[in-house]
Amino acid sequence: MAATGGNADPLIVRQLEFLGGMASAAGWRPETTLPEIAFAGRSNVGKSSLLNALLRRKSAARVSRTPGRTREINFFRVNDAFILVDLPGYGYARVAKERRAEWRPLIEGYLNQSSTLKGLVLLLDSRREPSDDDRAMLEFLAERETPVLVAITKMDKFGNDAGRERVQAIAAALDLDADQVVPVSARTGLGRDDLAAALMDLITSREGTG
Repeated sequence: MAATGGNADPLIVRQLEFLGGMASAAGWRPETTLPEIAFAGRSNVGKSSLLNALLRRKSAARVSRTPGRTREINFFRVNDAFILVDLPGYGYARVAKERRAEWRPLIEGYLNQSSTLKGLVLLLDSRREPSDDDRAMLEFLAERETPVLVAITKMDKFGNDAGRERVQAIAAALDLDADQVVPVSARTGLGRDDLAAALMDLITSREGTG
């Protein structure tokens, strides 16, 4: 599993600006040359809560009681250093089929057109088995050779031993390398600095997906 190896905060957010939302694959998106890091995951995986914990903000990303409500790709400029991209949650059964059908081309359109994307953080719920949508996302990213980090959320629901076993089981099921996986909890802050350090490594890497 990824680790910081130190006590210094790898991501101190001094400036955070919401740039806007992208509502369609051919729609508006910010014009920038800054590196981008995208976050994706099924609805109700805890993405908004984790983003708020990562940025150390209470409401940078909206936390909804109704999964599947975020319908746009939201862009945030962080420290004038990189763009954090919040992709819509996928796979929530109660969302109309027509709406779910709109999200896939939106997400894939963004991923295919983003020349400055440095990597994607895929969130997986520690309490659930990886879904077909999760596997499809990993396959799509592998085809594009997009670097992927996997954040396994809601780890506060497990004790230490059970948590380690759960993380190992998910990693094995998806054939993930140990250094791709970061166990996290937005509630306790577990893994926040590990994830931040891994993000900064991606942002400063010379490899891109454009």
